[in-house]
Amino acid sequence: MALEDYKKKRDFSKTPEPEGKVETRKGKERFFCVQKHLASHLHYDFRLEHNGVLLSWAVPKGPSLDPKVKRLAMKVEDHPVAYGEFEGVIPEGYGAGIVMLWDVGTWTPEGSDIDAALKKGDLKFTLNGFKLKGSWVLVRTGGRYAGARGGGDRSWLLIKHRDDWAGDVDITEFAPRSVKSEGDFEDILGEDTPAVWQSNRPAKGGDAGAMLAQIIERAAKLKATRAARPDTKDTKDTKDTKDTKGTKPKRSKRASGKK
Repeated sequence: MALEDYKKKRDFSKTPEPEGKVETRKGKERFFCVQKHLASHLHYDFRLEHNGVLLSWAVPKGPSLDPKVKRLAMKVEDHPVAYGEFEGVIPEGYGAGIVMLWDVGTWTPEGSDIDAALKKGDLKFTLNGFKLKGSWVLVRTGGRYAGARGGGDRSWLLIKHRDDWAGDVDITEFAPRSVKSEGDFEDILGEDTPAVWQSNRPAKGGDAGAMLAQIIERAAKLKATRAARPDTKDTKDTKDTKDTKGTKPKRSKRASGKK
């Protein structure tokens, strides 16, 4: 049953994630999103709408615009379409961490039969997002790629095709911020309760743990500043930025993520 694995892994009395349902949206463009997720480790969740759910892959290093770079993408459980707008803090349990809506847009398959392409393990598609655009492919590896865990059908590669949207810009570094809130991880956590995370951290060691410690500190300072000045609206840098091709995104003044 669609979304059964998704629902089994979550306690919706505790998590703010949407319980969701299978949604049939006839006549609408297919949605895609990428969510930057700091949990036990930092990774990027790449999601494509198909058959009423979001097909999902966890990309540890994030998408690359360089066609020479093959990014490992581990297939995970399907997510509800409503998850495509989720941004916030998962306090405990499965996936505990901070989720940022890093990119959104629409996608178009470069073939007539999506299910056949998925079964074959060779899905070509075009993205039209704020940060990711142009032609891409997801290729199943059968677990033969360094760093893959679980093997079998879970291990894929996300690769950019050569086109006008390809390049050697590190898009995750160039555009790190949310396309929804325009903020970074500390802004998202600062809207919640960063003090809770001092004793209940999802990432307790390594690079992710060190990153989270810095985020908690910055989030706590932001929250303290807001509390000290309750009548002062939190100001952010709203300077317009441009994407890698020089076109201003319409959704957000900070869609490029530059600070």
